[in-house]
Amino acid sequence: MHSDGKKRRFALLFVAVDLQRYVLTNSILEKQMNIRQIFLLIAAIGLLPIALSYGLIPQKSLSYLFDISISEPNGVHIFRAVMGLYLALVSFWIIGALKVQVRQAALYSLIVFMLGLAAGRVLSLIIDGIPHWLLVVYLVLELVFGVGGILIIKKSD
Repeated sequence: MHSDGKKRRFALLFVAVDLQRYVLTNSILEKQMNIRQIFLLIAAIGLLPIALSYGLIPQKSLSYLFDISISEPNGVHIFRAVMGLYLALVSFWIIGALKVQVRQAALYSLIVFMLGLAAGRVLSLIIDGIPHWLLVVYLVLELVFGVGGILIIKKSD
């Protein structure tokens, strides 16, 4: 049973990677992409598996990834809501990469999202101490994407 769950997780990850590759390949083939579009798509691609790991089957994925036990409906509900938020932003960033009319707003939402998460993680580091190594990696990536988004906006202004 444990290996079936692992196979399902890997299958979902491969589907997400194939979808991301399809979006990138077709967009690149249709026209030359600028740095804003590429940045938004890379952020969306990176956030998709994280969103799915938080909310698709949180009882299993969070236990597997972080040794967190989520069994009560309230805990599952919270993580699925977080997944919904992440997927909504992934969708908005993909739309922003493809539609110039909302690209600037998508970049600003990316900056606020990434730096907001990073601020919460820094607060947790101060109050709670060092978490699982993967969560520290998430913090570094959030800072890189948040600051990168600011630099991209400033570059074009």
